[in-house]
Amino acid sequence: MAGYHDGDGPDGGLLIIGASQAGVQLAGSLRALGHRAPITLLGDENHRPYQRPALSKDFLQGKVTSESLIFRTAEYWDEHRIRLVKGERITAIDRADDGGGVARSESGARFAFDRLALTVGARARRLDIDGADLAGVLYLRNADDALALKARMPEATDVVVIGGGFIGLEAAASADTMGRRATVLEAGPRLIGRAVGSETSDHFLGAHRGRGVDVILNAEIVRVVGADGAVTGVELADGRVVPAQIVLVGIGVIPNTDLAEAMGLECDNGIRVDEYALASDGVTIAVGDCANMPNPVRGAPPGDRIRIESVNNAIEHAKVAAYSLVGRREEYAGIPWFWSNQGDLKLQIAGLSTGYDRTVVRRDDEKGKFSVLYYRGEQIIAADCVNHPLDFMAVKNALAKGATIPADAASDVATALKSITIADPAAPLAARPAVPAER
Repeated sequence: MAGYHDGDGPDGGLLIIGASQAGVQLAGSLRALGHRAPITLLGDENHRPYQRPALSKDFLQGKVTSESLIFRTAEYWDEHRIRLVKGERITAIDRADDGGGVARSESGARFAFDRLALTVGARARRLDIDGADLAGVLYLRNADDALALKARMPEATDVVVIGGGFIGLEAAASADTMGRRATVLEAGPRLIGRAVGSETSDHFLGAHRGRGVDVILNAEIVRVVGADGAVTGVELADGRVVPAQIVLVGIGVIPNTDLAEAMGLECDNGIRVDEYALASDGVTIAVGDCANMPNPVRGAPPGDRIRIESVNNAIEHAKVAAYSLVGRREEYAGIPWFWSNQGDLKLQIAGLSTGYDRTVVRRDDEKGKFSVLYYRGEQIIAADCVNHPLDFMAVKNALAKGATIPADAASDVATALKSITIADPAAPLAARPAVPAER
């Protein structure tokens, strides 16, 4: 098998399996870096690469069309000499010692490569109870899922969402906006429990209930009930049956590691990669939701690893991988950040709050703004900001610069966080310079 080369040719080159945000970014970043070798971007869906975040929100509500979610025009792929392949599911990969090989698809097609990148994302975790296979029990991970949900919505009056995470709450808020009775069943004691602290969870619980969404915490689901093969409700352990013509399951995702495991790559809650997006064989690239990588946050404990599910991470991690493929070693830049639009509630998260020992809550009910700042010692490490973009940007910028925001001063909701940001947290208090305002 020929080695990976920087030149044109009809075969070989880089094969990117997964036409995801990460896959699209990787291909585009390589071309932006002047990389000239052939690139094939292969997806298993029969759609051009598209943006996923809007599926549970604007697309479901009919505010945007499917065409508006497409990442790139057909001309873009042609102009950048990126071969786009749709509707091919790779089932086996035969590799040579130098990292090259052939990928074989379910249809029997073969795709030769000199180098391989896995941007295969994650799949929805399935509900494993009686009635889970009834018509009307749906998931929301890809475009076909969104089309199926959207098609059923006009005939539904009651929508039950199983799972109180981001996707579940976004979909419940959309259903409520569309005039449906929406109920969220969350097995845990609070909403968005994996991503935010208790103060933010409580804020969202009150906000959703106040807007008309019924939220049941610590919900013990016995089975999904139905008639004539279609769902009619969800039965709880206390005997209640919550009516439903649609049951949307949002109980998390599972990283797609099947191909990687078959290749002998190390996997543990994702495909294990180093700080340059290289898998355990030192050749294969893995990027985005499917990758378990060293924690990129400044000050993270040595050896700490994380798998991040976000658009921002897919983009930044793909840039790291692109540098690796052109022979440069560039580590992850920027601060992980996330967002979730739930009706008129816009949540923006800067940083990772794991390991915090103190919080500061900034609430302005009159303006509908709410923020929680997370600290480890005197250092700010993250923030959850609801309808408060200025707080979000101030914290995000502080984290990027290694700065901090004094907790006591931040507790005054009238104080702009940007104005009290301290550039050098280690300096004596009297000598600490403020971060200059950005022009």
